[in-house]
Amino acid sequence: MDTKKDPFQNLQERMRNALADHSIRAFQELSSSTRDLMSCYRCAIMEIETKFRVLNERFSLQHDRNPIDSIQSRLKSPDSILDKMLRKKLPFTLEAIENNIFDIAGIRVVCSFVDDIYMLADCLLQQDDITLIERKDYIKNPKKNGYRSLHLIIEVPIFLQNEKKIMKAEVQLRTIAMEFWANLEHQLRYKKDLSPELMEQTSYQLSECARLSAVLDEQMQAIRDIIEKEEDSSEKNDSPKKPSDRLSRPILSALENYAPKAE
Repeated sequence: MDTKKDPFQNLQERMRNALADHSIRAFQELSSSTRDLMSCYRCAIMEIETKFRVLNERFSLQHDRNPIDSIQSRLKSPDSILDKMLRKKLPFTLEAIENNIFDIAGIRVVCSFVDDIYMLADCLLQQDDITLIERKDYIKNPKKNGYRSLHLIIEVPIFLQNEKKIMKAEVQLRTIAMEFWANLEHQLRYKKDLSPELMEQTSYQLSECARLSAVLDEQMQAIRDIIEKEEDSSEKNDSPKKPSDRLSRPILSALENYAPKAE
């Protein structure tokens, strides 16, 4: 027997616990339209991914390196959409979803260097069919737990058979170090069997790791800048310059100051 459930069927079952019978019938009618809306969000993801792949290709041609390490995407599940609608106390309409939930379509761009993040964000936002709705810079202003990333809420047009539709999506740009840290922090946050004491201890350790990953990003950026400057100098037949020891000093200092407390 096939026990696999349609996610929208599961969504409908959860609605029965939250709504009166007449609202359930209204939501049943909404479900079919919601499938069409999800398809539009998938199209928006494809549009944005293509834009980043084009930027990556053109930058590679001009500078002989790729600023993008990887591109990931996800579509928010029906259950997650429902949870957010209930938390925000939104009416169960397509208009409420489109006008209030901006991260249904999500694209994550992982870059090699911090400068690449801002360069790609600027290139994307300069395109005349992209509209910026909201910008949150958690790189310059990290979250309390150490999380770093650049978040953009944007609007992008998709071209359907008989119409053009404007869709909202969330774009996250981060370095490889930021991505590594965020993945580990996510695993910790969703563990259900950790004691409060262990949660506090590991949160402290993760905060320290976030600080060190920021130092690593800074040092890798500095090394890249020196190498590129040296390449430019070589093209002009300038004599090589001895790299400054300013590269090693900050990271060594950070490592010396990093002394996890033994419990």
